[in-house]
Amino acid sequence: MPNSRASLPEKKLPARRRSGRQSSGQQPLVFRTWGGARAGAGRPRLKDSRLPHRKREALARPTPLHVSLGVVPGLPSLRSDLLSAIVMRCLRRAREREGFRLIHFSILRRHLHLVVEAESARALSRAMQSLSISLARRINRALGRRGRVFADRYFARPLRTPTETRAAMAYVLLNHRKHCFERKQYVGAQWIDELSSGPWFEGWLDASPRPPPQEQPPVTSPKTWLLRTGWKLRGGPIPVALIPGPRPKRDGRRGGEPGRGGSVRR
Repeated sequence: MPNSRASLPEKKLPARRRSGRQSSGQQPLVFRTWGGARAGAGRPRLKDSRLPHRKREALARPTPLHVSLGVVPGLPSLRSDLLSAIVMRCLRRAREREGFRLIHFSILRRHLHLVVEAESARALSRAMQSLSISLARRINRALGRRGRVFADRYFARPLRTPTETRAAMAYVLLNHRKHCFERKQYVGAQWIDELSSGPWFEGWLDASPRPPPQEQPPVTSPKTWLLRTGWKLRGGPIPVALIPGPRPKRDGRRGGEPGRGGSVRR
């Protein structure tokens, strides 16, 4: 019997198509990266910014700081009845939070001056961000406007010595008296600015605290040695009629005493 298998025609399998790419082993994975040192990197600087975007100084322990915050041109004065009431309410809400304490303040026409305590740079940044947002929202709502309220990020300078701390306190508490003196708008020797923490301040040389009745203080008591007692070692209590000099420098040699950039008007 013939072999039936041998009589079957042989089937040819179709040739396998080869890809044009030749495998040369596992290809390396290339990850896309962002950031790093390159031209134009980082947050864009505002056109009217006066503060360089430098890394803020680290705070290893609770530290007193002099902080200032300026508003954009075109806004009404922060000392107006409408805006000063908003600022005072926001300061009361922000006076104490985790790692941050508001000790002194002064409301000026175009900016705010604060003396604060912060336990870390992060705590300071969060507190100032919260305060800035709260102020901006309420001011814009009251004025029926949109857009930026603050011209730049806040400026903060740590206070390291009793002399420096006292000079900064005098500069903040008596700043409006200084501006009045420069504009030849003289005020009384016992006058205390109601839009500052002066009415709650217990360190006047020749005046007593005059807190408004039945009002929650917008400031809280200091915990650092420099703001509690250390500042008194370099000049003692602050005269109410003192005219502060220019912004205190790092060594504190200006902005506090007669003969050191300040004068007492009698």
